[in-house]
Amino acid sequence: METQSHENLQHAPVSSNDTDNLQNDAVPDASNHRDTEQKRDVSSEQVIQILQVIASTGKFWHDWDNLKSMLSFQLKQVLSEYPEAKMASEQQYASLGEPYSELVNKLDEALTCFIDGPPFTLQRLCEILLDPRSIYPNLSKLALALEKNLLVTSTLTICTDPYPQATVQEPDDQEKTSEKQQQQSDSAQNGIEPLEADKDEVMAEADMGDDMTIDMENFEDVKSSETNSEPSANNA
Repeated sequence: METQSHENLQHAPVSSNDTDNLQNDAVPDASNHRDTEQKRDVSSEQVIQILQVIASTGKFWHDWDNLKSMLSFQLKQVLSEYPEAKMASEQQYASLGEPYSELVNKLDEALTCFIDGPPFTLQRLCEILLDPRSIYPNLSKLALALEKNLLVTSTLTICTDPYPQATVQEPDDQEKTSEKQQQQSDSAQNGIEPLEADKDEVMAEADMGDDMTIDMENFEDVKSSETNSEPSANNA
């Protein structure tokens, strides 16, 4: 009886639906494997270089789905480097107004909801994600800035110009950058927030400099005219 049942199983017909199901079961594994390999093709250093190009040009050359994955990776990496990420749940809620995990999911969903292309604030997003600690010492301020730049509707289109070559920092520049970041980090830990120069104030100082230059020129002209008038008075 066992031999007969085994033979019946061997000769039992296989329907086309069963064959399709077997093939479909195998396909997702291969697809997931390809996706994993594709993600591994881009290292964290390459992600930084791509974001640097976007930050300096305001344009993007990569497929939006791939670029979106890079931005999502960098976003989560940046958020995890803040001390609030390692706080207890009660402390996170007191500092952020919500748990850290919910904050990360909210920002990531705001990014991934763009389907046709990146938000038109892409350049600013890359600037923030490349050096967030020097701009926003607190995670709550960083989250507000990211959310503000993600709550837009206009998108960018992929650039067709030749891709610029990424600029590589010299060792001296890298050391200066790391020293600056360390100083800013120490200041943030001591409760001192870095101050950024207001563009309006800089322009005002420049205008004052121009006015002083003009006044000095007028003063020299007056002084020259007085000097020329003295011999005339003596001759008289």
